[in-house]
Amino acid sequence: MTAFSSQILESVEFAAELLREARYAIVLTGAGLSTPSGIPDFRSEGTGLWSHDRPLEVASLLTFRTHPEQFFEWFRPLAGQIFYAGPNPAHLALAKLEASGHLRAVLTQNIDMLHHKAGSKRVFELHGTLRTLSCTQCYRQVGYDNYLFPFIENGTIPHCPACSAILKPDVILFGEQLPHKTLVEAQREARECDLIIVIGSSLEVLPVASLPMQAIDRGAHLIIINNSPTYLNIRADIVLPEDVARIIPAIAERVLDENH
Repeated sequence: MTAFSSQILESVEFAAELLREARYAIVLTGAGLSTPSGIPDFRSEGTGLWSHDRPLEVASLLTFRTHPEQFFEWFRPLAGQIFYAGPNPAHLALAKLEASGHLRAVLTQNIDMLHHKAGSKRVFELHGTLRTLSCTQCYRQVGYDNYLFPFIENGTIPHCPACSAILKPDVILFGEQLPHKTLVEAQREARECDLIIVIGSSLEVLPVASLPMQAIDRGAHLIIINNSPTYLNIRADIVLPEDVARIIPAIAERVLDENH
């Protein structure tokens, strides 16, 4: 196991114990899970996207509808970072935990597809995904395969193969509702679980930020792994402000160790 202080090691062991004993464990992941893969988060001081961009000007539904070229110009570098990124050890460890039956679902605020690339199966993408695009006129949905690479490499704005209108990536912009079906399913998972692990999320964006509260109000255990404090730290069984790419594999290693 990676070397940790005795205090962190004790928390790792406790987290592994909670996971092993859980009947129905889920995770809620945010941008902090993907920063080790080279994808910037939104709110970190100095490095987050909103440190140098105004979200309502570049990433709102209004901007997309009225000035789509402005949105695509802003989005292109981020889309490239996402397209070429690979899952980090934390994504891979979560996929192993799911495959072993210790993890039942991944609820994520991320649009980067890295959970899927890592091999996770039950993934609820609460803030949308880059895996598909939808036509703004005829509402036809298409896969990203034929559109994302030309956009990233050449700046080619995607157009619908049926009606030639602009295709919108199926990511949730400011002023846009979360996908209703996915949110309802995530709420069901939160009510069902007896352990929820928050990873890389500051829990500042509603309604997703309320999901852990729904879980713990029904008696679930809560583990928080995030570099900055959250409003639920005081309610958590364990708080680990550690590097997710080190701490998640360490917990998974202990859970999957047959000698424990």
